[in-house]
Amino acid sequence: MGVAKIKVFLFLLIIFMTALGAFAGLFLKKASSNLEFMKLIRNLNLYLGGMLYLMAALVNIYVLKYLDYSIVLPLTSITYIWTMLIAHFILHEKINRRKILGVGCILLGTIIIAI
Repeated sequence: MGVAKIKVFLFLLIIFMTALGAFAGLFLKKASSNLEFMKLIRNLNLYLGGMLYLMAALVNIYVLKYLDYSIVLPLTSITYIWTMLIAHFILHEKINRRKILGVGCILLGTIIIAI
């Protein structure tokens, strides 16, 4: 596999990793509705969120083996884009212009770092 194909694969893994992290947060948000301790530890959403965070961490470790930390860590900000989409489409939160502008700035910064 050529170097360019490997880098594309690694960047796709970063996108996948950030999606895992965003969905992990969604499940933890759902678990937070049970503030009673015994209900919380029996809540499947808690374990799904934790498992997704663990999977994201393992992908992160793999990617860090091949890419510089100074590249990978800023690219994890892509999670904010996923989070806004999840908040809007799944949690039905309102997204205003300021949030869109903020995520646009994150995306622009991510593209600049990736180049």
